[in-house]
Amino acid sequence: MLLQINVILIVILIVILSATNVVCQVAQSLPGCPNKCGNITIPYPFGIGKNCSLSESYEVNCTTLTVAHANFKLLDITLDDSHIHALLPIAYQCYNSTKSINQHQPKIRLSRFLLSSTVNFLTAVGCDARAGLLDVKDKSYISECISRTRCKNLRRSSCFGQGCMQVPLPFSLTQFYIHTQRVTRQVGSWGFNNCTYAFLARKSDYQFKKQDLDNMQNKSFKVTLDWTVGNTSCAAAKKNQSSYVCKENSVCKNSEAIIDEGDPGYNCYCADGYHGNPYLPGGCQDTNECEGPHKVCRYHCVNMNGSYTCPCPVGMRGDGRLSGSGCSYLEAARSAAHLFYIAIGTGPAASFVLTLILYWGLKHRMTIKSREMAFKKNGGLILQKILFEAKQPSNKAKLFAARILEKATNNFHKTNVIGQGGYGTVYKGTLEDNTRVAIKKSKSIDENQIEQFINEVIMLSEVSHPNIVRLLGCCLETQTPLLVYEFVTNKTVYHHLHEKDYVSSMTFERRLNIATQTAKALAHIHSTTQIIHRDVKSPNILLADDYTVKVSDFGISRFIPMDQTHIQTLVHGTLGYIDPEYFRSGILTEKSDVYSFGMVLVELITGRKVFSNDGTESDLGLAMFFVSSLERGCLIQILDDQVKKDGISDHIDYIAKIAKDCIELESKKRPSMEEVKAQLEKLRQSSINSSPGHLLALV
Repeated sequence: MLLQINVILIVILIVILSATNVVCQVAQSLPGCPNKCGNITIPYPFGIGKNCSLSESYEVNCTTLTVAHANFKLLDITLDDSHIHALLPIAYQCYNSTKSINQHQPKIRLSRFLLSSTVNFLTAVGCDARAGLLDVKDKSYISECISRTRCKNLRRSSCFGQGCMQVPLPFSLTQFYIHTQRVTRQVGSWGFNNCTYAFLARKSDYQFKKQDLDNMQNKSFKVTLDWTVGNTSCAAAKKNQSSYVCKENSVCKNSEAIIDEGDPGYNCYCADGYHGNPYLPGGCQDTNECEGPHKVCRYHCVNMNGSYTCPCPVGMRGDGRLSGSGCSYLEAARSAAHLFYIAIGTGPAASFVLTLILYWGLKHRMTIKSREMAFKKNGGLILQKILFEAKQPSNKAKLFAARILEKATNNFHKTNVIGQGGYGTVYKGTLEDNTRVAIKKSKSIDENQIEQFINEVIMLSEVSHPNIVRLLGCCLETQTPLLVYEFVTNKTVYHHLHEKDYVSSMTFERRLNIATQTAKALAHIHSTTQIIHRDVKSPNILLADDYTVKVSDFGISRFIPMDQTHIQTLVHGTLGYIDPEYFRSGILTEKSDVYSFGMVLVELITGRKVFSNDGTESDLGLAMFFVSSLERGCLIQILDDQVKKDGISDHIDYIAKIAKDCIELESKKRPSMEEVKAQLEKLRQSSINSSPGHLLALV
């Protein structure tokens, strides 16, 4: 009899929880349009031939394997990360025996697609070789790298200057020349090879070999391009549903690309629990986890749109997922099963109502169980133990329930998003006591680093400094932890430096205050917590209404144990601010933050972005441009107008020298943040009491 009840209950639940699933192949192209060029799948919004793509910009020519007006050779197009993989030609310059030049300097047109600045690298190969990307209009250098070694004693195959050199790319490259030439002018002076080469390649794909110094003219290299749709943000696109291209069961994400003008557009992705093409009507189809290659439930699997459940058999309770805690027998369930059987006998209406009650009870129980599992997975038990043993619990991190933060953010509604980056999304929210908070929702967390994550949460929550955003606590009941910070109201230093509506507020005195307070914050975390921020940049320096600095975003920070001076780690950070020594070696030290802070100082006094394609800055970026201008006595020419207007010459020179010391290429030559703080405080005091006598103290 109990077996009959089990069967009846399972059938009813399946009818309620799921619709009939039909296994079918997910469409990739518009109806009636081909979806392959040879063995290359062409997913919509791209298309083959007329009227098969979103617009002419996405039209693919299968004969030439090109897209619209771009001149790269197509390898593949992906939807899950919005990338195009393509081949670009190589530039070369060779001298023959008669000392005449044979060269190729290709012009690259990428149309509306952008070179990924985090994956691709500009590479120079050759002895005394220079590789560069030139602006199409005036052929000025956008970026360059130089291999100055003459290769007479080339013994090892690496790409750090001897025969080969690589540098990362600036943002927003869509049209340029690839150029190469020798650094020296004298023809025939080489003792090893007579060619130089320049090309773009993914760093992980190219390994330099000595034999590459010759005969590379006919090679091509794979690059990664970012593609988007539209030319607005998600929020703006959704206002015009006729042109909005993300279809049902999909989510819209703003592009993270940086361009000087306009908006880079957005991309569509199938929501969790769905797969397919989010740009086609009905393109995102439910993923039937119950029919997947791997078993997900211990007993019964019930597929639902975008998800699935694993109910325990009647008479048992718990989590039926293979990854869950399992089902256990419940003695009282026999009585419940008996009542259910009676209900079925008394009429279909009663049985239907009872089934609904069972369903909603099951759903509520699964939600609770899911949050319990996430809490354990994210280190909640470790954190609870630490908080319980704390002598001063008021200074420790607070544990927030998921329902509290969901209510504070209107269930993390898109209108409450105040920031997005590579590591997560930040939402504004209001707690029940009217406290305004900023809640960071991380994209992922390394499960092998949970204990370290908990230790850093505890440590950061104890940091009490007026110039550091206070970490109030966290929520560990969600798939990835939520971090809760105090809310800061007046945007970032980046906004105030680079958006025209804010620049006028940035007097020299205010910039000096920002520099001094930021230095105090970094010196404090270095000396008291052994935490290295690892992503110091103007967008991560928040400002209160009175322009008090609040250093934020410790999402990729790392803790260095007391008995160590450095750690080996994967390189993270923002190009332009990353310590070059750390970028090459992967060795992270406190001096890495010093370099990044030095770049913030350069930004503060020049008012220039770290990367700019306006042709006014150095081929090698703002750091080299600043140092070169300083050494040539041309600092005045690159200063921000507000700085020239408000600043005292001796004070400007002094802060420029501090910046130069901070961005020394060798970390051992840089000062500590404590030393930088002392120098800026002295400068700040001198600025307050400006007189000739005070200026002498700065020398």
